[in-house]
Amino acid sequence: MQFNLNNFLFSLSYALDFVEMDILGVASNHSKRVAYIAYKLGGVLGLNQEELFDLVSLSILHDNGASQKVLHDKLQNRGKDKKKALESIKEHCIIGEKNIYKFPFFTDVKDVIKYHHETYAGMGFFGLDGKEIPLMSQIIFLGDTIENKFNVKGASIQERNVINTFIRENNKILFSPSISEAFMEISKHSSFWLDLKDEFINNALDEMVPKYYKELTWEEVRKITSIFSNIIDAKSQFTQKHSKELAEKIALMADYYKKNNEEKMKLMIAADLHDVGKLAISNAIIDKPGRLTKEEMNIIQEHAYYTRVSLQQIDEFEDIAKWASNHHEKLDGSGYPYGLKGKELDFNSRLMTCLDIYQALTEKRPYREGLTHSESMKVLRNMAKDGLIDGNIVEDIDKVFH
Repeated sequence: MQFNLNNFLFSLSYALDFVEMDILGVASNHSKRVAYIAYKLGGVLGLNQEELFDLVSLSILHDNGASQKVLHDKLQNRGKDKKKALESIKEHCIIGEKNIYKFPFFTDVKDVIKYHHETYAGMGFFGLDGKEIPLMSQIIFLGDTIENKFNVKGASIQERNVINTFIRENNKILFSPSISEAFMEISKHSSFWLDLKDEFINNALDEMVPKYYKELTWEEVRKITSIFSNIIDAKSQFTQKHSKELAEKIALMADYYKKNNEEKMKLMIAADLHDVGKLAISNAIIDKPGRLTKEEMNIIQEHAYYTRVSLQQIDEFEDIAKWASNHHEKLDGSGYPYGLKGKELDFNSRLMTCLDIYQALTEKRPYREGLTHSESMKVLRNMAKDGLIDGNIVEDIDKVFH
């Protein structure tokens, strides 16, 4: 099928902004603004269309390593300076580079994410300087730096002048002469600054970046979604393999039900991404060792809604968005986020719910050890008896995984 990579990336930009909701307390459109600045710089610097598309993709993905639990641990008790602290942690560059190796880039983008905090004068994590640093890394670094340091999304004329002065003062220190000059060129136009506003950034990117479609099979799409499965699972030490193992189990059940390959792949993609909304939830809640308060429970239940909002933006993902976001719905209407009942939940939504519960029960959590298959089946059967989940699917799970 013709898969719209722009559409997919910008949707996942929304998901990656969830991480910033955790770190900063707001969804800031950070990655989209970095992508916009990078695209403008790349155009002035003479990058071709395929290189520009990859530059936008990398800009969207540049902080993908931020969800990892090890980074969240290091950010504890750093208050309002959490974003600054994140940018000073070398691991997020290394992890981010490793995470994206399966993405179908058009050009050779090796080490762009790894080196996106290197400075022209060699003061970055890895000590590279000048032309040793990949050009795309240098471009992303400028966009990332000014987006973090200044209020570019609402910059007044005076603030714009301050930003331009900062670029000039850091020519040959943080930024190369060619990139500094390119920024002076793009920043002359008021449209550049207006496009960076929250209310305009989505439309600006949509109009500016050429639509790129790639002929992909559902298996190839799944290779891409597995990137984000790893990012999602890495958010907590207790979910390191949750989405991956759920996808493996959903594949076995799809084979048991003799589903065709396309439906099987879609189910696996839904499993990969079903918890993407958890990127919006604080690790303090996800990893809490004791019982959650009512307020905390309400917050964590929001993740299924965030999953739906993110995935429904992607072309060809209508079924996937439904199956992924319905995994906490119950047959009696007591589930969330929509309170759907019986006939409103199709078979694959019911299957996702049952398997997600089974997978979660067998995993170690902060408040308990993982359950055995027999112990998990007892819980599932009780839930089926109470009219919460599909009893026929529960018995089929027992047949496949006993």
